[in-house]
This record gives sequence, structure tokens and C-alpha cells, in this order.
Amino acid sequence: MLKGKSALVTGSVGGIGFAIADKLAAEGASVVLNGLCPPGEGEAAAARIAAAHGGQAVFDPADLRDVAAIEAMHARAAERFGGVDILVNNAVVRNPGPIEHMRTEDWDTALAVNLSSAFHGVRLALPHMKAQGWGRILNLASVYGFRGAENRVDYVTTKTALIGFTRAVALETAAHGVTCNALAPGSVPSPAILGKIEAMAAEQGEPVEAVTRRYVGERHPTGRFVDPANVAALAAFLCSPAGNDITGAVLPIDGGWTAA
Repeated sequence: MLKGKSALVTGSVGGIGFAIADKLAAEGASVVLNGLCPPGEGEAAAARIAAAHGGQAVFDPADLRDVAAIEAMHARAAERFGGVDILVNNAVVRNPGPIEHMRTEDWDTALAVNLSSAFHGVRLALPHMKAQGWGRILNLASVYGFRGAENRVDYVTTKTALIGFTRAVALETAAHGVTCNALAPGSVPSPAILGKIEAMAAEQGEPVEAVTRRYVGERHPTGRFVDPANVAALAAFLCSPAGNDITGAVLPIDGGWTAA
């Protein structure tokens, strides 16, 4: 389905980002993975994808806090693949805690990684997409783009802004064969969330399984975590011909959380 296409997925060494990169590779795309991690870890993630699907997968360690590094990453992708056909803005940082305790540098980092890196990625990828009359832009928002939450001011703010950014980009690109959509996942079993649940269980003196059921049940009417593979499947659908007329959409994949 995506043979001959190239994809750049930020924040893709693990979690949802890795699942999306892996699925796009399975559909035939060449992929660039990105993340702040030891180079060996990123290269190993790319190697797993290449071995699984027989295509090209490379790791780029660009620091998304640095505009010059983002520009260099896109230049390397263009040199290797001719341009970025599919851009997935997934990278995120979180700094939980009350707003009055948040350091200025942490706020600035959240804006840079969660929001500004998406802007820079789009501005750099669009000339190629428009020139060929085809492109896909996917921004990973969140259910917290629709609602507030305590002690998550940077995350809620940037995810909400990504939704507005998605709509603005979609309108600018609609006549050029380029679509721009946002995915809004609920809770996934990431190491950070599982670690939080384990800490809650230890503090409350309860079994991890019981705390997990309560944690998920309070959020998802389905009573289970969102599977990253299902988020990846939706991303691949939007990149397929069936997604040609879907643009400017914000698509929850949250086990019914926003419906409740």
C-alpha cells in the first residue's frame, strides 16, 4: 500500500511511535525513527523494523528542542529518500506537577518538543509533499486535548494546541493532495503509566492488578488499555487511499473515554 513512500516518525523508539513506524514499514514504507536515547538503542529499534519487514528503516537522533537539528534531520531524510511523504509528529515530554512548581525551562521544553517541533516538521516536509501532489501529516494529540486535568498544564496545553494546528494545516493543504489529521489516544500501557500504577499500588497496599483495573476503568468504558497496535492501524488507514478525503479530523481512539 505504501511501497515507494517514506515516513518520518518522531518519538518512535518505543510506545505508540514505534508501533506506527512498524506498521507503516509493514505496509511498504521506508521509515526514519527518531528519539532521545542512546544511539545503540535507536539503531536497534530501526534494525528490528528492517528485519521484520525487509525494507529500509534508519534511526536519526535529532534533538527536537533544536530547530537546526530538526532541519538537519529532514535534510538527511530528503537525501536518503527524496523527501518525507508521511510525517508523524508523535514526540512528547511531560512534566507533571502543579503549575507554580513548574520550572520555566521545563515549560519551554514542552512547547518545543510537543508543539514547535510539529510546526517545523510540517514546514520542512510540505514543499516536497505539495510538489508531488501527495502527503500525509499525522499529529498525535490526546484525550487531554479535549479536557483539562490537574498537574498536567504543559501536556494539556500542547495537546490542545496540536488540534488547532491540525485544523489550520488541513485547510492550507486541502487543495494539494495533502491531508493532516490528529489522533487522540486514551491511556496506553506505556512504561510511564505502568510505573505510575505500580507506585500507586505500593502506596495503597493493593495488588497491581486491582489498581490497574480501577485506573483503566475510571477512564475507558471498555475496561482495558488502548492497544498501540490499534493506534498504528488507524494511522496506516489514514495514509491509505481510503484516507484521501479525511483531513482536519481529530479521531479519538480512547476506549470510549471522550464519549463517557
